[in-house]
Amino acid sequence: MKLLQVPTAILDERIKEEMEENPALEQGEEGMEDEFEKDEFEADATDEEFEKDGSEEDYDNIDITEYVHEGDDDVGDYKLKDDNYPEADDNRVIPHKVEVSFIELMLQQLGMLKLTAHQQKVAEHLVGSLDDDGYLRRDIIAIIDDLAFRQNVDTTEEEISELLVEIQQFDPAGVGARNLQECLLLQLERKLDQGQPVELALKVMEKYFDEFTKKHYEKIQRGLNIDDDQLREVIQQIIKLNPKPGGIVGDEGRNNNYVIPDFFIVNNNGKLELTLNSKNAPDLRISEGYRDMLRDYDKGNKKDKRQKEAVFFIKQKIDSAKWFIDAIKQRQNTLLNTMEAIMNYQRLFFLSGDETDLRPMILKDIAEVTNLDISTVSRVANSKFVQTEFGTYRLKFFFSESLQTDSGEEVSTREVKKILMDLISEESKKHPYSDEKLTDMLQEKGYNIARRTVAKYREQLNIPVARLRKIL
Repeated sequence: MKLLQVPTAILDERIKEEMEENPALEQGEEGMEDEFEKDEFEADATDEEFEKDGSEEDYDNIDITEYVHEGDDDVGDYKLKDDNYPEADDNRVIPHKVEVSFIELMLQQLGMLKLTAHQQKVAEHLVGSLDDDGYLRRDIIAIIDDLAFRQNVDTTEEEISELLVEIQQFDPAGVGARNLQECLLLQLERKLDQGQPVELALKVMEKYFDEFTKKHYEKIQRGLNIDDDQLREVIQQIIKLNPKPGGIVGDEGRNNNYVIPDFFIVNNNGKLELTLNSKNAPDLRISEGYRDMLRDYDKGNKKDKRQKEAVFFIKQKIDSAKWFIDAIKQRQNTLLNTMEAIMNYQRLFFLSGDETDLRPMILKDIAEVTNLDISTVSRVANSKFVQTEFGTYRLKFFFSESLQTDSGEEVSTREVKKILMDLISEESKKHPYSDEKLTDMLQEKGYNIARRTVAKYREQLNIPVARLRKIL
């Protein structure tokens, strides 16, 4: 179950961890068969038979014939040497990208200030307290306590505030802010020489920040006595600002989470073909070195207690490695069976790519087809992705409840959400549809739905209310 939950992106790391803990497990070469097939690898002794009571007789019944294969003494030269590839050039230099992180950039600029040793410690602590977005989200009182208890440095709110003002002059503009409003104000202050629209934008951020975020534009116009054209210029100035100035430096603030699909579905002339990502099918095998050690033990004449203890340890590691290999194979089978059931259930969608073709489907439906537990299907659906010719989808995307139409037909709630998104995308942004209006439009299309359900679906789609969708 734990291996089933592991996403493809980090499965390699999980396998490497297991290989580090168990030297009997190794990654085999492509095409090489595992020497220990399942039917050959059944240990004849239980753990109880190997519990030691201080005598050598406890190890006398160790049978290693199942781990050692005859005819393996002579190793061909072709297995030890490959003349088809040149020797690696150890002196070759591999180029790699070097970037300055956000904190390093801040410390570089801090070094340009003329500070005392005491101020330098306080300022460095301030810089270290900035988050990846470039904000100082900790209270000044908490920073004073940190400096006192961790670095034995006494400071005051006034000193920290003065140093923070200096840090707020660093690049990129907006760093060191304690909230979004202050961040935007810092950026606008550096652009005051660009004319009246920037000055108006600064006033809006200072006096009407809440009204601006809630799009109460009428209040802003009345308060500043400006017309629609001036308000548009103000909005353009503000939306060009960066709400996360720290995120533009280095890789720290960037979202580098790439989706690695677990499955691939291809439409081959109307026939859907499912394949598993090769990363989900690693080529694992039992270590050749461990088998050689068992063979050496079998050929030796002297079998003292220490040798027998070593053989018992080796057998434990081999058993553990075989268990892990079997668990990986079982993971592959579970993934394929579950995805195949989903593919067959949602066949129309995988052929057309139209979300309105999605059938209502719950975990129980797939569990009944695959004879798996519902919790197992849930683990697969929550952390796996499938790549199709229409895009890459999380498996959870294909599961939805049903909704009844006026004709009594059951449709997927996913279909209703798709139509809801289409209605909102086609609306006039100067006069967006209210939830009541959207409800009426869906009911006209035959979907028996309540206004509160429309509001719930809209929130699930991360679509704001009509007032916040309005633009000038």
